[in-house]
Amino acid sequence: MIRASGTAGFQGRPATVASSRLTNAVAASLAVAALSLCLIVTLTVLSTKATMAMGLPV
Repeated sequence: MIRASGTAGFQGRPATVASSRLTNAVAASLAVAALSLCLIVTLTVLSTKATMAMGLPV
């Protein structure tokens, strides 16, 4: 079987699939999501440490 040149793999010119505005919007939303996740993890760790420092009521 003979493969036609330039029809498979990463050969040839890449096609533009999204505008730069869309790419920037996706990047910004991912950055906001990452910061939110870091804030949630930090607050969880701090509240867990504070809870453990108080001790259990008997």
